[in-house]
Amino acid sequence: MTIVLFLAAVFVVGSIPTGVLVARKKGVDLRQVGSGNIGATNVGRALGRKWAALVLVADAGKGALGVLVAERLFAEAWLPAFAGFAAVLGQVFSVFLRGRGGKGVATSLGAGLALAPLPALACLLTFVVVYLASRIVSLGSLVAIASFPVFLRLFGLGTWPQVLFAVAIAVLVVFRHKDNLLRLVRGEEHRA
Repeated sequence: MTIVLFLAAVFVVGSIPTGVLVARKKGVDLRQVGSGNIGATNVGRALGRKWAALVLVADAGKGALGVLVAERLFAEAWLPAFAGFAAVLGQVFSVFLRGRGGKGVATSLGAGLALAPLPALACLLTFVVVYLASRIVSLGSLVAIASFPVFLRLFGLGTWPQVLFAVAIAVLVVFRHKDNLLRLVRGEEHRA
């Protein structure tokens, strides 16, 4: 029962809509501007890079926090990966926004950095390379998130919970980017 309550708490923390809160403080309804998304990319478009960086760090922190607390408080080896996924689910299906949320990229990054730092850093580098080559944030995000299971393998890491986490977040984040994928196919995706 304690583990269930812990995972529920991680989900709720993951649900905190950082982008919406930051934008609201600046007098902006983030869901009514740009893409309508609550993540760092749309915050950057609406408020600028400084605020986008703040939201990125906060959203990543939500993912890392659940993992790190699970590692320190519980003996179950599988729990940190499940806590990371619970935080990502909270970001994507925020209880504070009636089940609507972000796309889970930054929260996945934070959880990934806490679970397997080197593969997650390789994913971040992948994002940077793809973004610089294409100037498309969603493409960089999709390639990076899909590469996490591959990097786990290449680095010789990946317990079954970490691999399950990597595959689950890849599927979830790709699903949340379905509109971006359609625009990418049509050549209409927004470039930075």
